[in-house]
Amino acid sequence: MRSSRRVLCNPLDLAYRYQDIRATGSADGMNNSEPRRSVHREAADPSVVLYRDRFYMFVSMSAGFWHSEDLLRWEYRPTSKLPALDYAPDVREVDGALYISASRKTDNCPFFRSVDPLADDFVEVTPGTFPFWDPNLFQDDDGDVYLYWGCDNNTPLYGARLSGTFEQIGEPTPLIRADVATHGWEQVGEDYIGTSAHPDQAAVLSRLQGKPYIEGAWMTKHDGMYYLQYAAPATQLNTYADGYYTAPSPLGPFEYSLDSPFSSKPGGFITGAGHGSTFQDRHGNWWHASTMRISVNDDFERRVGIFPAGFDRDGVLFCNQNFADYPFVVPDGPFDPWTPPPWMLLSYKAHTTASSSAPGHTPTSAADEDIRTWWAAGGREPGESLTVDLGTSKTVHAVQINLADHELGDIAPQTAEGADWNPHIWRGIFPTHEPAETVVEISPDGRQWTVLRDSRETNTDAPHAFMVLDTPLRARFVRVTGGRMPFDGVFAVSGVRVFGTGDGAAPRSVRAQARRVDGRTARVEWDAATEATGYNIRYGRHPQKLYHSWQVHERTSLDLRSLNADAEYWVAVDAFGEGGITPGEPVPVT
Repeated sequence: MRSSRRVLCNPLDLAYRYQDIRATGSADGMNNSEPRRSVHREAADPSVVLYRDRFYMFVSMSAGFWHSEDLLRWEYRPTSKLPALDYAPDVREVDGALYISASRKTDNCPFFRSVDPLADDFVEVTPGTFPFWDPNLFQDDDGDVYLYWGCDNNTPLYGARLSGTFEQIGEPTPLIRADVATHGWEQVGEDYIGTSAHPDQAAVLSRLQGKPYIEGAWMTKHDGMYYLQYAAPATQLNTYADGYYTAPSPLGPFEYSLDSPFSSKPGGFITGAGHGSTFQDRHGNWWHASTMRISVNDDFERRVGIFPAGFDRDGVLFCNQNFADYPFVVPDGPFDPWTPPPWMLLSYKAHTTASSSAPGHTPTSAADEDIRTWWAAGGREPGESLTVDLGTSKTVHAVQINLADHELGDIAPQTAEGADWNPHIWRGIFPTHEPAETVVEISPDGRQWTVLRDSRETNTDAPHAFMVLDTPLRARFVRVTGGRMPFDGVFAVSGVRVFGTGDGAAPRSVRAQARRVDGRTARVEWDAATEATGYNIRYGRHPQKLYHSWQVHERTSLDLRSLNADAEYWVAVDAFGEGGITPGEPVPVT
């Protein structure tokens, strides 16, 4: 039943590696101060390049890398020749070869070289001459090589030109710092709110003390201009995003872009779109890969997303993150990055039932469009199942099954591959794990079932399996049954997401009203629309350049706290439902 159509759906369905984190209970920087252990999947800080007609992606805590020919199907390749525990690995092409480096706070950071990564030919070319965090290597058109780095809520991002042996030439140049007073999107807090009654969020806010981390540098040169991209305010928040500065030379002086953040996804099924990389495919299309957050089992429980991107005629860098966790087409040729999703979500708050449930993890959590909540079976034996009832027969084009990691720290074996992260945390990576076994079926009546996917036949690990049907089917029920899980854990599902075309019309249009509350905040309000599942609030500095978006459900207002104090804005509210998307008319923020 699988289709050959080139369709992708975030988060990327990678065989994310399992982490083992053990905190002693003292100043541990984790979600609480009690001794604890968490075992969960993680990948973040994606660095993607197209090298010799193949995409290579390096991410934190993977003990290897992923590669792809088409951005759709990614294959994991382990390696023992690169430091597995060094965060934020950077990969860039320099003089026809790939160079890889990663983060170390106090020790010198080595550089590695490869001309054939699939042959595992990584060679250390230098042990390094200084420590850095969140590196990004960049070779200019004249052959000069620069390094950008920094990850702190006190110090700036730095840049330096490097010699042929990767030593700094002169003193490093301070480039950019946080400016929370005027950059609303750099504010620390869930939804940019600096207080929280939730213990985990309160702990995060207490550690950050209102100061954002400025991190994740990435340099792109376009039409003779240098675009220094960076992430803020913190990876465990839904507001994690990427902004940028521009300069006519590699080391500045840099000017802040009022179109920041260019990559931001604070709403929807999975949030966050910070610390990423901007790259082109073989057709010249631009893409941006970035970190998406779960951050329930642990602050650093994260995933990877890829979004269409580009530069407009005025040189503004943008990402299309409208419905950024809905399916989108990846054409094999040039395309319009603002192409809307081909199908809409049919399963929001659909009726769900399960064979059993763990306390606090009911079946409804699998249809609430929140990856941070999940259904978990009541036991660990294979055969537990979850069924989604769409209510009526609908035209189904695709299904996404998102698995969750439920209390694995209590049962996973002790892994031997790890090291002390700081005096209070031990961190390791599981070199291998059994793939999750799932069977996904679809039915028009709950009696006759068609198998969409049986992972036991392919022995593939797919924590975010995305299935596109060769031919759309009329169906009402989707059922997913678990077999053996990694570490013999509980079968848990954070989202059964069904996409297709509804039989009804798109919701009526809504008109926004927006007024400035303060320099960094606008209050946006609109009337509810019949048949609307939710609303996508688009905003930007010109009525034809509403490049930013924020998706909400069952609301008729939103406080946009991500604005730049020195900019004027326009806003439109699009109503969406199973029948499609109805764009709203742009209105000025008064």
